[in-house]
Amino acid sequence: MIPIIDEGPLRENKRKVLHASLRPMLVWILMMVSVLAAQDVQEVELGRKSFEGRCAGCHGADGKGGDMAPAITLPLATHTNGQLMSLIRNGLPARGMPPSRIPGPEMARLLSFLRTIQSSGAAGHAGRELQLQTTDGKTIEGRVLGEGFDDMQLRTDDQRVLLLRRIDSRVREVTSELDWPTYNGDPGGNRYTSLTQINKDNVARLAMTWMFTLAGVGNLEVTPVVVGGIMYVTGPNECIALDAGSGRQIWHYKRPRSHAMSVGSGVNRGVAVANDRVFMETGDARIIALSRLTGELLWDTELADPRKNYGASSAPLPAGDLVISGVSGGEHGANGFVAAHEQKTGKEVWRFSTVPRPGEPGSETWEGKDIEHAGAPTWFTGSYDAELDTVYWPTGNPSEEYNGDHRKGDNLYSDCILALERKTGKLKWYYQFTPHDVWDWDATETPVLVDFPWRGQLRKLLLHADRNGFFYVFDRRDGTLLLAKPFIKHLTWASGIGPNGRPIKLPNQEPTPAGTKVCPSQDGATNWFSPSFNPATGLYYVQTFEKCSVYTKRDSGEWEPGKSYLGGSQRTAPDPEPKRILKAIDSSTGAIVWTLLEPGPANSWGGTLTTAGGLVIFGEEGGSLMVADAANGKPLWKFQTNQRWRASPMTYMFDDKQFISVAAGSNIIAFAIHD
Repeated sequence: MIPIIDEGPLRENKRKVLHASLRPMLVWILMMVSVLAAQDVQEVELGRKSFEGRCAGCHGADGKGGDMAPAITLPLATHTNGQLMSLIRNGLPARGMPPSRIPGPEMARLLSFLRTIQSSGAAGHAGRELQLQTTDGKTIEGRVLGEGFDDMQLRTDDQRVLLLRRIDSRVREVTSELDWPTYNGDPGGNRYTSLTQINKDNVARLAMTWMFTLAGVGNLEVTPVVVGGIMYVTGPNECIALDAGSGRQIWHYKRPRSHAMSVGSGVNRGVAVANDRVFMETGDARIIALSRLTGELLWDTELADPRKNYGASSAPLPAGDLVISGVSGGEHGANGFVAAHEQKTGKEVWRFSTVPRPGEPGSETWEGKDIEHAGAPTWFTGSYDAELDTVYWPTGNPSEEYNGDHRKGDNLYSDCILALERKTGKLKWYYQFTPHDVWDWDATETPVLVDFPWRGQLRKLLLHADRNGFFYVFDRRDGTLLLAKPFIKHLTWASGIGPNGRPIKLPNQEPTPAGTKVCPSQDGATNWFSPSFNPATGLYYVQTFEKCSVYTKRDSGEWEPGKSYLGGSQRTAPDPEPKRILKAIDSSTGAIVWTLLEPGPANSWGGTLTTAGGLVIFGEEGGSLMVADAANGKPLWKFQTNQRWRASPMTYMFDDKQFISVAAGSNIIAFAIHD
């Protein structure tokens, strides 16, 4: 028989003994925590003194900027400690920040203090709480995001953003009547608006309403996007949300620029908005989704490995429940692809490779080693037809662009329009504009989708002015080529487009070691800057170049990560004198209806916007934002920005007022009719 022992008293005695033995240890731990906390406070305080002695004179005692240097509270959040140490020690001499050789222990204390003043990279700092009365008798509550004499932005507890205007002691919620949710305004890519508030009768009263400057970004290439009264603009790896009526910042998302082996161009052309998500590409070849109202990162998906020369720079394209994007890196031997991801999760749904793998259909058009590092990037935004449920995506040139010796053949699918089934990525049809391209003539010009009469019958058309100098019209249902006609004067590489749809190439036009003069130039007859189409006039408006290049061929050797893969070089020829000309092309015939010569060196890259108010709006060569009569090209208005254009204008309706907005230099500028 096993005796039954009551273990209760024993267990209690063990607990008391254990607690008695642990008590000194707990006291010691608490003492050490207190000592370490005191040390941390002391380190931060010493770091503060270091900051005040070395940095505050320029950046302000709180890091929020001074007379001699900008605020650093937000940028701090986007840099690692190692990056900050390098920045402090090396300085930014070109911007007036000298190097500072701070000893290691002092540097550690300085970094400890800097971390106490940094701001969030997403939603930013929320201000005081307010309860306000609206002009219609409602009570609203929220935290102040920004405010001025006339405007205020509040965030409510449910994370909505209220855009308000002051009326005496009350406020009024603004309205937002017509958005611009994607890079080209609508998925069809035609940069046309039905808005007529700004028109030929009143455009002379157009005036700047507000301006917002992005710090440290150079010449912006972004087209602003507006949804629900909030404007979204981008620089490299950053997105800023603005009140579209005042330009006041609502939130700012920023992430470090990658120091990996990325060949990203250091620009970003914008975002797309759908289902309260902001979709954006990053320079290290990722696609991300942010909350439209807070800037919070919702998901982050890698498109490709930047160490293999991939980057990304252009606005994604929403299509149904997917978001479509592409990659850059063609000049560095990265093989292109178009990818579709779920808008909700970022999960990849399909991927179409623009360079077939060896043995796949199309691979026979690559004879030689360069199929492994072939290019054909997909870096520019495509278009989408919801009725046909088809995505139309433009592709770039082959790698070793000036030397085709290691890639004999047509080199599919470089320099193409791809018609892809949205749900699966299956290829419906394609057209190659420049087979075996050795002149760097990407087909990355916007595919413009219009439903318009063709020979007396309404047809679904795709309009495309290509970098190679020809204007094309397709039936976008099946890819039937309806028209191909030159739209520039100086065109030497081909005499026309044959009945089979292929260019009729002229001899002695390929690059040589001694140099070959070819027209158009490497910049192309046009480029990625946006065209537009006006259904009232039937005209396609496009900025064009009349210039030529001297192309020189050489062997690039073996492909290497982090290095360009060009196969030669080019330079602009002095003859003919380079010119930039705005042209209006009859979409039914390809005839040039009118032209507007823009004085200057022909090196700006501003695109066009056209309106139901009878206007075409564009960045002209001399730095002005200009408005011309859409019917005849007569100049009607201009505003001098003194910037070299790298972006195209857009328009939206906010609080019963039509605005035109454009990126000029590092500024976002908005215009409206001056009452």
